[in-house]
Amino acid sequence: MNRKLPTLLLLSTALVACNQQQQEPQATVNSLDSDKDKYSYGLGMMIGERVLKQYEDVDYDLVLAGMQAQHQNETTLLSLEEAGEALNAYMEKAFAEKSEAAKKRGADFLEQNAGKEGVTTTESGLQYKVLTAADGAKPAATDQVTVHYRGTLIDGTEFDSSYSRGEPTSFALNQVIPGWTEGVQLMSVGSKYQFFIPYELAYGERGAGGSIGPFETLIFEVELLEIGS
Repeated sequence: MNRKLPTLLLLSTALVACNQQQQEPQATVNSLDSDKDKYSYGLGMMIGERVLKQYEDVDYDLVLAGMQAQHQNETTLLSLEEAGEALNAYMEKAFAEKSEAAKKRGADFLEQNAGKEGVTTTESGLQYKVLTAADGAKPAATDQVTVHYRGTLIDGTEFDSSYSRGEPTSFALNQVIPGWTEGVQLMSVGSKYQFFIPYELAYGERGAGGSIGPFETLIFEVELLEIGS
């Protein structure tokens, strides 16, 4: 999977175009006495926040050596092209490892969850549990519905909630993730269900925003309030 390098990373290609000579230990910085000190330290903070957080197991000595060599036009041990290739290879490997871990985590959860009391698994792999039953009308896939909901990852981390916002939300049922389109059609107005949605019926390999990663299994509590506008 090709993942483009962030702009700031391209500006700092020295992150892997690094001089591997032995580095002296870096002195601890306790104060910033000049404007140069502040912007230099601030630049390091920005690189740490916007670039290095994408990488694990970073050798800071090599990062600093590579930055210095590239910035001062010294000889580097990698070309800029090689640096980009190395970073892309790292990102692709890390993405693959995290994706496989997320898939396994979700599959294990759903397998265990399927055996719990009250949980039903549909042909598509969607799992649901009736929290509050009702005898009201059921929506079709083309209907507009109004719901209250709360969404979490399988570890309990909440990523969205209409309850927290203090107002329900309305949408066309055929314009949301497949797990919602299928699941809410099972509900009657006035009922409340819990849905356990495998990644194939959620946001797939892309994820959504910063809260939902690729291949994540999701849990939603949904209360169907109304069908139609």
